[in-house]
Amino acid sequence: MSERDLVIERVEKLLATHPPASTEPEVFWGAQFDAGLAWVQFPEGLGGLGVDRELQHVVNDRLHAAGAPRPDHPNLIGVSMAGPTLIEHGTPEQQARYLRPAFTCAERWCQLFSEPEAGSDLASLRTKAVLDGDDWIVTGQKVWTTMAHKADLALLMARTEPDQPPGDRGCPPDSGGVSRQGKHAGITYFIVDMHAPGVEVRPLRQITGDAEYNEVFLDEVRIPDSQRIGPRGAGWRVAMSTLMNERTGLSAMIGSRRGEGMIAPALAAWARVPPADRSPVERDRLAHLCVDAEVLQLTLERSEQAQRRGAPGPAGSIIKLAFGALGREIGEFCVDVQGPAGLLVDHYDMTQPELFTLPGEGGFSNAAKALMMNQSLTIAGGTTNINKNILAERVLGLPTDR
Repeated sequence: MSERDLVIERVEKLLATHPPASTEPEVFWGAQFDAGLAWVQFPEGLGGLGVDRELQHVVNDRLHAAGAPRPDHPNLIGVSMAGPTLIEHGTPEQQARYLRPAFTCAERWCQLFSEPEAGSDLASLRTKAVLDGDDWIVTGQKVWTTMAHKADLALLMARTEPDQPPGDRGCPPDSGGVSRQGKHAGITYFIVDMHAPGVEVRPLRQITGDAEYNEVFLDEVRIPDSQRIGPRGAGWRVAMSTLMNERTGLSAMIGSRRGEGMIAPALAAWARVPPADRSPVERDRLAHLCVDAEVLQLTLERSEQAQRRGAPGPAGSIIKLAFGALGREIGEFCVDVQGPAGLLVDHYDMTQPELFTLPGEGGFSNAAKALMMNQSLTIAGGTTNINKNILAERVLGLPTDR
């Protein structure tokens, strides 16, 4: 039996034994994990079948058509970032402990990377971890943490070698983007319990009025050494793996089918315009957006194929750049085609949502709020300028200004 036939057989059996319409989402996701259909490229017993990762599209498309729930909506960080990071760098004990609860959303995850003075220059982070017996004591502050108010666990970067010499701030061409000197070498990667004593989450009110993002304070939080991912001081390499998965794991937002995903709000907004009021200029504008969305989807597929061939991870920055720009243009279109009504906002009360709002999911009450939120797509996951630098230096090989 071919790998594809094996996957199709598992999917059909899953749908037959756990009909999406009558199965609770958590139960369905557990059965999907046990069938090896969570991350098909992962080893058997860990949510996968050890087959080509491209076959995950076969799974996702069939489950989508059957109306199955998506775990990456309530637990985007856990499914798209924590899972791949653990399978690449985690211990067998960590993989057995965390992968299934992440996929079933029994444990939701967030990402504690950025700090008030370490955003684009992430390696300048100051959160410190000091070893005390078998525990690490962590103190510091993180910011722009998506859905931290609903998270049970977090991916954390902390400095464990504060006296590391300055070293070379750049990344040698053969380093895979990882400088083994200076501030990059003094960082260690951890899993932190968001309910542990000393963890405080405060909402950050956004321009939309909502607070999907948070700041997190860590006051002498104790983390067992068993929750360290990778060797001490090697956290930068682990973090780069996480970030490349974040940038290439945007398929949940981009959409795998024509007309779905982030382009869907633009098509819906156009459909609501009376035919007599449809401007040829706006029709042409929508056509360009549809073409750009299709090109982005094809580029995403090429990037995933390159990953399977072992191509350098920085290619994921291409996806992130195009994704941010297209999201902003789609938001502007949705507001413009509605005329003055597109500027209406129902309220600016601060709310902390239960779920992260994905582009195209229709989670915003109006187009104006969606437009405001879409501005963040050029910042989250690495700013546009930083991603341009990554492509220039690590893909095109352009000289760096030292």
